[in-house]
This record gives sequence, C-alpha cells and structure tokens, in this order.
Amino acid sequence: MIVVLDTSVLVAFFDGEDAHHTDAHGLLADVAGEDLVISSMTLAELLVGPVRQGEDALASTLDALTTLAIREAQLPEDVAVRLAGLRASTGLKMPDCCVVLAAETAEADSVATFDERLARAARQHGFDTMGVSQ
Repeated sequence: MIVVLDTSVLVAFFDGEDAHHTDAHGLLADVAGEDLVISSMTLAELLVGPVRQGEDALASTLDALTTLAIREAQLPEDVAVRLAGLRASTGLKMPDCCVVLAAETAEADSVATFDERLARAARQHGFDTMGVSQ
C-alpha cells in the first residue's frame, strides 16, 4: 500500500504538544512497512522548524524520516500545470495541492492527514484517507 503523508501528520508526530500527537504515532505505527511518501512541499514545510533550531535538529529530523522509511515523491514534468489545475478545481492551498499531486504521481492508495478539507479533496480524487473521520 502506498500512503502519502500530509504535513499535519508529521508535525503532530514530532511535536509532543500537538493535539494529534498520539494519533500521529498510532497512524504511523499502523502503516509501518508500507510505502510512505511525502511531497517536496510537505518536506520543506516540516523542515522549517528544525532549520530554525540548527543543524542538530535538522539532522535529527532527517534521520527520523529515514528511520520511518519516508521517501520524497518525484514530481512530474508538468508539475506547474497540474498544481494550477488542482488549485483551480479544489480551492485548496498550494501545499495541500502538492499532497494530492504527490498521491496522483505515486499512484497512492491513501492520503494521511488531520486536515478535513484536504481529506475531502483527496477522497474526491479517488484516494482513501486516514487520520480524519470520513
């Protein structure tokens, strides 16, 4: 199974104070061993905090992503046109459009998110969702 992860899941996983922290740990435990994918935008969003904290925090976060076996999705050549189309058709913000495009590109089975709006759009594009109620 291929699962695309949204920033909300990863931020919650790393932030013990996040309201979804426990849920994120459970979700990632449930999909351990599956093909876990993130978009470049998701990765960039996740790394802002560690970059601000310094090299040790960045290295620690990157090591954790490696341990979790999370890979970065390869973007298609027509990424700009496809993202523009998703933005126009869904009204999602660009980072969320990147999650949907990553799911399309990776031929994912599911999108993991705690964002109801993104989950709704993912389902409309044919993906199962996890992390939010359907």
